[in-house]
Amino acid sequence: MLDAKEVNLEEESSRFRKLTGFSRKLQLAMGILTPLTGVAFILNVPYYINGVSLHPQQFLGLMLSFVLTYIYLAAPFKKGHTNQSVPWFDWLFIGISVCGGLYVAFFYDQLLMSIGVVDPVTVAIGSSLILAILEATRRLTGWPLLIIIAVFALYGRYGYLLPGFLAAREITWPRLINQLYLGSEFVFGTALQIAGMVVLAFVLFGQFLFGTGGASFLLNVAQAGMGRYRGGPAKIAIVASALFGTLSGNAVGNVAAIGVVTIPLMKRTGYPAYFSGAVEAVSSTGGTIMPPVMGAAAFIMAQFLGLPYYQVALVAAIPAVLYYLGQFIQVDLRAAKEGMKGIPKEELPTWKNTLKTGWVYIAPVIVLIYALFGLGLRAELAAMYSLGSLMLVALISPSTRNYWKKIPKMLEDTTVGMLEISVVCAAAGLVIGVMSYTGLGLSFSRLLTELGGGNLLLLAFLTAIASTILGMGMPVTATYLFLSVLAAPAMVKMGVEPLLAHLFVFYFGAYSFLTPPVCLAVYAAASIAKAPMFKTAVQALKLASAGYIVPFIFLYKPATVFMGQPLEVAFSIIDGLLAVFALAVAAENYFRRPLKVVERILYLVSSLAFFVPGWESRIVALVLLVLLLAFNYFYKTSNSITEADSITPADSVTKA
Repeated sequence: MLDAKEVNLEEESSRFRKLTGFSRKLQLAMGILTPLTGVAFILNVPYYINGVSLHPQQFLGLMLSFVLTYIYLAAPFKKGHTNQSVPWFDWLFIGISVCGGLYVAFFYDQLLMSIGVVDPVTVAIGSSLILAILEATRRLTGWPLLIIIAVFALYGRYGYLLPGFLAAREITWPRLINQLYLGSEFVFGTALQIAGMVVLAFVLFGQFLFGTGGASFLLNVAQAGMGRYRGGPAKIAIVASALFGTLSGNAVGNVAAIGVVTIPLMKRTGYPAYFSGAVEAVSSTGGTIMPPVMGAAAFIMAQFLGLPYYQVALVAAIPAVLYYLGQFIQVDLRAAKEGMKGIPKEELPTWKNTLKTGWVYIAPVIVLIYALFGLGLRAELAAMYSLGSLMLVALISPSTRNYWKKIPKMLEDTTVGMLEISVVCAAAGLVIGVMSYTGLGLSFSRLLTELGGGNLLLLAFLTAIASTILGMGMPVTATYLFLSVLAAPAMVKMGVEPLLAHLFVFYFGAYSFLTPPVCLAVYAAASIAKAPMFKTAVQALKLASAGYIVPFIFLYKPATVFMGQPLEVAFSIIDGLLAVFALAVAAENYFRRPLKVVERILYLVSSLAFFVPGWESRIVALVLLVLLLAFNYFYKTSNSITEADSITPADSVTKA
């Protein structure tokens, strides 16, 4: 049996200080209090204790003070300086964070009544807290996001000096800071609220799931299901990363956690190092778009659009399947081309043993899916029900019943998992607030519409490029938050359904983890694989080719994502499946034998034709694909592989 070792979920901890004494005790306290405060927020505990309902901003003020305190205790001013005590200026930042957060937590009612009044004390506390948020953002995410925020802040103050549609109304620094600090849609706005409720609930659930051994179970499921087939390790990587990624929503974290197991397996079976790294990078990035959980941005999207989360997840299901299907077919074709075999059966876990020990983890996932899609509960409540069921069933199994000893660590791991998303959402609130307050979002949307010239395809290309560029080096959530205000409204004006417009920018923001030159998931995978980064990135683009095309499909064929009559939905989904198959064959340049240049081009033409609306294009695409497959099947060359190793479309899709 393969070593289904527990996945290390603490890769981020290598960036943090190793504290002792009082500093470590305070860090642990913050690590435990953050998720407990979030749970109290979700369950509205104060109301059941004394009948008082607090403003969301009061909970968020408390949580943000805990998160920032943890960051300044743990994250050094410069990367690499981890073995040191907390310097005096970080204690100063901690004091600022506590004062700024608790000021909102305890006095928000009074502050809300006088929000239009510029009070020097409030301005001083607010500006200090904003500075603390920005510095925490720099330490965790780097300079790109910080620079963008600084540009928008300067625009909010001096935008009135610009000409034409870029001009904004004049506002003084004290009034701008007052608004950014206390406004309901700014620092403590929707983005941070979703992070503090929905994202925290799922991170907490994920940490309890993995803390009780769930990561090994997910890996064993992938091994038992895919390991024995040709190219088995690559297929294990795809399935394991999809299962793991949909619960974590972190592409780089997925690579670090799963890749240490799957990449060496792929290399051992014969896949080149660069190909192995690319497979893991693409698989892990797909976890951010894979229902039922997806990433934090999906929850924010549902809140922005006023939709139940399950509706967002349902619409995103087919694009995610097509994304993984395209990758799956390519690795299968590569395995057929190279004559690779599966992993010996005796080295794999059996389904019987996997399910016998893993039922503990299946039950809470079923509860989660039923609560989301069956009962239609709010996402954060569904996660709480699922967490509760996990804690109950874990007490029954002998292998997990002692999990309660790990609860403090799992709570702290939850906080570590929340650090980046919390400060990113708080920082992004500053940008969203400036765009809303100055009207820049509407102006930029109008500019994009004019550049598109009424052509949806051109506008979509411009938006995809903007999404990819903005996403380079930035978290998906921050990218989505910006583009949901800047770019998505322009697509809506062109007649695109709001949910599809938001999904479009969300996907291309997520794909920035794969798109050179700043492709963080590829960096991580190439490092593990010991492969050239650029070569790995080029291969990742090929493996993820379906992901770059599918968003354009649902813009023109909304039925692909269940928006249409049942018959049209069925035909559109079939179109998508065939298109992805043809695209994968063209990308891998192989089907039963190496393809000639003309064949490869025709496969690509067939794939693209499936994307065009109308029965005429569908018939042309289908006829062309059938002719290509028939020619491929009957054409004999000296380089053809044996019948035993041949592959058919059905094999590539259903063999697992």
